[in-house]
Amino acid sequence: MAPQLSREIPGSDEYRALRVAAGLSAMNEEGATIGLPASWCSVCVRDGSELIGMGRIVGDGGLFLWVVDIAVTPERQGQGWGRRIMQALMDEVHARAPKRAMIGLIADGTAHELYEKFGFKLVAPGAHGMLLRL
Repeated sequence: MAPQLSREIPGSDEYRALRVAAGLSAMNEEGATIGLPASWCSVCVRDGSELIGMGRIVGDGGLFLWVVDIAVTPERQGQGWGRRIMQALMDEVHARAPKRAMIGLIADGTAHELYEKFGFKLVAPGAHGMLLRL
């Protein structure tokens, strides 16, 4: 059976494991336990019960939304799962987000090439993304 994409929130342990496997930064259990249920939208790709891809949108639901956690296991990368995850998230944005809501993300490496296909634009040099990690 082919992997299936569904709207669901991943479990804390599988979420943290997939982030690391996909080359994203590690997150702690406490943060994942608090943050995951607060997702505005979350999608998972599963091969059976195994989480092989995910993506989430977080934010206030009205003014600002942030695309995060776009991740696919290395062995499934290059098969279109990132695009399908983004499409599912953007379908939800277009269905539920108010007009003029600001949707943001930070693109690692060449990922901006994927996000540009969904209407995102690079903001530099007019603006610069900034982060503070505790």
